[in-house]
Amino acid sequence: MANSQAQTFSPGPSPHSVRAADGRIIRAPADWALIAPGDAALTRRVKAAGDHWVVAEKKGRRVFSRGVWAPAATISHVRAALEVERATESFAKKRASSARRRQQVQATYVEDFTAAVVSFLSFHPNYAALAQRMAGLVSDRATPVGSGTVARTQRIPVERRAEAAVIAWLRHQTTGYDSMVIPRVKGERREVRRLLARRSQELLARYRRGEALSPGCPLQQALSGDAGK
Repeated sequence: MANSQAQTFSPGPSPHSVRAADGRIIRAPADWALIAPGDAALTRRVKAAGDHWVVAEKKGRRVFSRGVWAPAATISHVRAALEVERATESFAKKRASSARRRQQVQATYVEDFTAAVVSFLSFHPNYAALAQRMAGLVSDRATPVGSGTVARTQRIPVERRAEAAVIAWLRHQTTGYDSMVIPRVKGERREVRRLLARRSQELLARYRRGEALSPGCPLQQALSGDAGK
């Protein structure tokens, strides 16, 4: 089945099989091996070296890599070359420099995102300190690299990411959403989220107006405990 161009499949029913777009089950060639996700350099170089099968699985709106099948000899050759390269001092310095750069970029993004959350909250001055605390909790939950949250997407402006992250945080921290039993009916979960989002917006509006709120306020309770940790 191998040919000179890449092919994309979904996982098959057994460890050494894949499923084609038309539903056919295909076994990987006997002299091929699967590279598990995780080593981007190895995967990239093996794919560039020639024949390979990309295995991906779609769950909801997201597509997850399940690895790459390629000739075992190719994988072995590329892996050996990488190990030699990674053992050099220059590689270690480059890797450390890249890590520092990523940390700096992440720190800057967290700062910008937190500021966007505070701006979206736009609480009355009476609740300025509370807005800062809430923004920190929302950011802690939403911004970690690899978290898969809306805060990590580049498809929408940071202002919209901040709004979506706040609403998601409120849904989990101030409503019973996590314990709800929602019928597996198309659109039902979306409708529940829409209704809860409206309640959250109403709650935020009270803080923006500076209203006096009772200790029983769900947001007060969430912020007084360990919410978001």
